[in-house]
Amino acid sequence: MKRAKTVLGEARQIALASDLIRLGARLQVLESETTLSRERLLKLYKEIVGKSPPKGMLPFSTDWFMTWQPNIHSSLYMNLYQSINRSSELDEIEVVIHAYRLYREYVSRLGMPEVLSITRAWRLTKFFDAGMLTTTECKECGGHFVVHTYELTGGYVCGLCDMPSRAGKTRDRRLATEAQAATVAA
Repeated sequence: MKRAKTVLGEARQIALASDLIRLGARLQVLESETTLSRERLLKLYKEIVGKSPPKGMLPFSTDWFMTWQPNIHSSLYMNLYQSINRSSELDEIEVVIHAYRLYREYVSRLGMPEVLSITRAWRLTKFFDAGMLTTTECKECGGHFVVHTYELTGGYVCGLCDMPSRAGKTRDRRLATEAQAATVAA
């Protein structure tokens, strides 16, 4: 990206970075998607969040998106992303932001945990852009789900139609059930 040379251009970059920070984006995403300097982004991050950004590498494996729960959430996000991308003329990062906000709204209305962070959603779109991931249709429900690009998908059945035996038996759910049982017993 070229450097913003106007006050208005810089204001747009700050607004974009602010949106991404509020959604929880990592510094590497901000550096990649804005023209602001690292120092400026660090100051903005500290001003908005009140602390320094987390350190460490970004998620880089496509395999995370293939496990049961992340695949369901990634597939929901990607369907939203692709729909917005087809029907608008927004920049790619703006589509990421809009799709991620819709994803958060959907999962919150359903009372589900947010499995996908904005950073993972951004990384997912990069994997699609690079041709590493794609979507395929489930033969049972007709939904489109994230898969590896060169995976054999004839007769594909999604994780919702053919749930793994341990699906939904997370530690948090078990603890909530135990807490509810303790409340009823008391």
